Amino acid sequence: MINLLHNELIKLVRKKRLYVVMGIITVIVAMFTYAQMKEAKTFQERFGSMDWQSQLQQEIIDTQNRLNSNGISDEWRQYLQIQVSQQEYYLENNINPAAPGAPTFMRMFIENSIDLFLPLLIVMVVADLVSSEASGGTIKLLLTRPVKRWRILFSKFLTMVLSVSFIVLLLGTISYGVSGLAFGYSGWTMPILTGFSVEGEELVTENVHLIAQWEYLLMEFGLVWFVGIIVGSLTLMLSVLIRSTAAVFGVMLATLISGAILTNMVSSWESAKYFFMVNLRMTNFINGTGAPIEGMNLGFSMSVLTIWGAIALIIAFISFTRSDVY
Repeated sequence: MINLLHNELIKLVRKKRLYVVMGIITVIVAMFTYAQMKEAKTFQERFGSMDWQSQLQQEIIDTQNRLNSNGISDEWRQYLQIQVSQQEYYLENNINPAAPGAPTFMRMFIENSIDLFLPLLIVMVVADLVSSEASGGTIKLLLTRPVKRWRILFSKFLTMVLSVSFIVLLLGTISYGVSGLAFGYSGWTMPILTGFSVEGEELVTENVHLIAQWEYLLMEFGLVWFVGIIVGSLTLMLSVLIRSTAAVFGVMLATLISGAILTNMVSSWESAKYFFMVNLRMTNFINGTGAPIEGMNLGFSMSVLTIWGAIALIIAFISFTRSDVY
């Protein structure tokens, strides 16, 4: 198994996909860092200071103005109302939810990457773990070795797990390193409010408590890694079944984009909560953002994603071990 895993890792490095992923993350993080710097500069020019309370009050006013306008959907209105309630809670308790610093940038960046950007990076790396060898014919040579098929696929699964772990590590390291050049590297012990929950249109604050930002980041990166493993398992299954890297990437791309759209449109379609792509944004459950569909919570989403991942792996192993021709 160690030799098989070593062989898979060598092939992965030679394809240079991880270097491409590293470059993409660096460019995107640099763009987001620059955008935040411009936003802070614009705010300072507009109000003459960087007082976070004034900024948060202005955001509340802007959001309330949007709520008073016509033409927004009920789902979007509910989301904005919850956002205003949460911002008012931060003001009342004198907690700056966006204190400048690289750890804060990491937290915000990972929250906005979990359901689309990060999964796409994972798909780039995992999509051809099996399909490229099937289309190139090298899988036939691999299957002639005196090794059971399930061991071969398991080595590819372990390669996927290591790849996901490396991508998540890259995401955190690069976002911290690049954003720290602009905002500084402090803020690990800054207090963060967590424990928000939503009942209907009401923000429930009974279980809200303070934790250090480093603890909060550990929770978020754990959820991000879990989501990455599930997306990687589904991609691995498609790589076994379809045997075309372009087709695998296309299917996953369409699925992930449709999930991002569905999340904002399916509040009245209760059964949609069983789709894996609607459950990817798991960080919402610890930062107090309302769930897209009533009845969803952290435990529910983890259970749904676990079932999807387990079914994907079962199908992949059965298909790989029983298929006659690759």
